[in-house]
Formats: sequence, structure tokens, C-alpha cells
Amino acid sequence: MEAVSTPRVTCAYLNMYVGRNVMVVGKVQQLRGEEAVIDADGNITVHLNRDAHLAPGSGVQIIGKVNPDLSVKVLSSMDLGNSVDYTLANKFVEIEHQYPNLFIYPGEQKPQGF
Repeated sequence: MEAVSTPRVTCAYLNMYVGRNVMVVGKVQQLRGEEAVIDADGNITVHLNRDAHLAPGSGVQIIGKVNPDLSVKVLSSMDLGNSVDYTLANKFVEIEHQYPNLFIYPGEQKPQGF
């Protein structure tokens, strides 16, 4: 099986990754049944799986697939607690997109917009 990168994104980068897996770090704003809204430099609706145990106000790391409506279907999630440095997380996303060759496997196609 070929290695595939899972880029870190914020809300602003979702449109570049429709149909692909991404990693998002954000703060849980709302829980609504099988959906949640997380703030990752903008609100993102995530469709939860049965293993997701999120708490409002808590930090979360989501790995999931970006849907055409720019929501994210959660494949895995991790509660990060209340002491997340969101400024640092967002800065890392910016650096990853500024220097994609450091974070994308050789031979892997860059997303649209690079």
C-alpha cells in the first residue's frame, strides 16, 4: 500500500481537499446528535462516528474525509483537553501549506491551489 499524507488544515483550506483525508485541530463549539461544530480558524461541521467522544469547549484532533459541502466525516478523533494552543496549531497549518514539499510524500499529487 502506498503512503499518503494527511495534511493538517483549518477551515480556510478545506476546499482544496474535497474527497481527501485531512487532520484538523480545533475547539468543540457545539454537539448536535451525530454532528459537531468545531472552530478551526472558522467553523467546520463534522459528522461523528460511534467512537467519537467530544466535550463542548474541549480541544479535538480530527482525522476525516472532506465532503463536497466542506463538512468532514470523522474517521478518528482525539480529545485534546482544555490547554490547546490554537495559535500554534494554526501556525503549523500555515507552515505546512507554505512548504508543502516538506510534508507531502514524494510522488504524491499536490492539492488544487498549490
